Amino acid sequence: MSKKLVIFSFFSGSGFLDLGFENNGFQVDLVNEFQPAFLKAYQYSRAAMGMRKPKYGYFNIDINEFLDTRKAELQKYVLEAREDGSLVGFIGGPPCPDFSVAGKNKGRDGDNGKLSQSYTDLIVEMQPDFFLFENVKGLWRTARHRAFFEELKGKLHASGYATTERLTNSLEYGAPQDRDRILMFGVHQGILGNVDIDSFDWKKYHRYTLDEIKAMNWPETDAFCPNIMTEKPEGIDEKLTVQYWFEKNDVENHPNAQDYFTPRGGLSRIESIDEGDVSKKSYKRLHRWRFSPTVAYGNNEVHLHPYRIRRISAAEALALQTLPKEFALPADMTLTNKFKTIGNGVPYLLACGIARTIKDFLEVL
Repeated sequence: MSKKLVIFSFFSGSGFLDLGFENNGFQVDLVNEFQPAFLKAYQYSRAAMGMRKPKYGYFNIDINEFLDTRKAELQKYVLEAREDGSLVGFIGGPPCPDFSVAGKNKGRDGDNGKLSQSYTDLIVEMQPDFFLFENVKGLWRTARHRAFFEELKGKLHASGYATTERLTNSLEYGAPQDRDRILMFGVHQGILGNVDIDSFDWKKYHRYTLDEIKAMNWPETDAFCPNIMTEKPEGIDEKLTVQYWFEKNDVENHPNAQDYFTPRGGLSRIESIDEGDVSKKSYKRLHRWRFSPTVAYGNNEVHLHPYRIRRISAAEALALQTLPKEFALPADMTLTNKFKTIGNGVPYLLACGIARTIKDFLEVL
């Protein structure tokens, strides 16, 4: 019989990554999120979907408290979770604007950059059996940030962990957005035994290769035609398109269907942008028969609906993150917080694929 797999989640946001683990054989027993509105949304969505509450509760605190005043409390929970033979894993994606090319780029010295150090320190201190670390590709690809990443990895290795990493794109798992993220998976040597961490098969649950996707006959731009339906082009996979996910999640009847910003620039600016024109830094109009750029709504990024005279709604953004259509954000959450938590989240299909891969790997140890 395989061991129960328990998750302690940090930087949880509204729980997109966690949901992928919860629905694929893991039990989330502790949730930590600093932003109150995001944690409230996490709790709201789980209640609406009838899901269990985490055994050790929700913690609306700075992660550094677990390294200081609440260190003994967290140690107690980790030990208790292991009492029945369960394996305990930490998962989390520290806030990443300081490593993003489009963000502040302050690196390790930025307030958010320091949280990657805190998460690493927490893993070293608490010694979970395994962990997942998620961040933007800038942490891995930008030379000065990569040095910091390697330093963090060195600390983990010195503390008894073997690690493997991969720059992963959401498209590979069937999510309709071009979103790169660096993922690092680690297992403690005491659990790993003689198994080589390099046997971890990152591609096991991929649905596509990027070469396959690039070879498809994707449309580029078309004249913006409000409220006009068009035929799907030949030579593309419909399941990777914006329109497929809008229909799959019934976005126009979703609880968050009316949650969208009205652009300050007025309607004339919106109407002037072709369907599929994502070349501009700010206003980008999605193409219904293509996948979306990275779902990101900060730094003045404005994503326009393919064939409506408006910005996309929270319901449509959630669909592009491939969440189940039952997932909804609370009505009293501000629009800013809705779009921020959606943009910060891990696409659900990617979370599911990674969770399955980790589960399969751990079951043979």
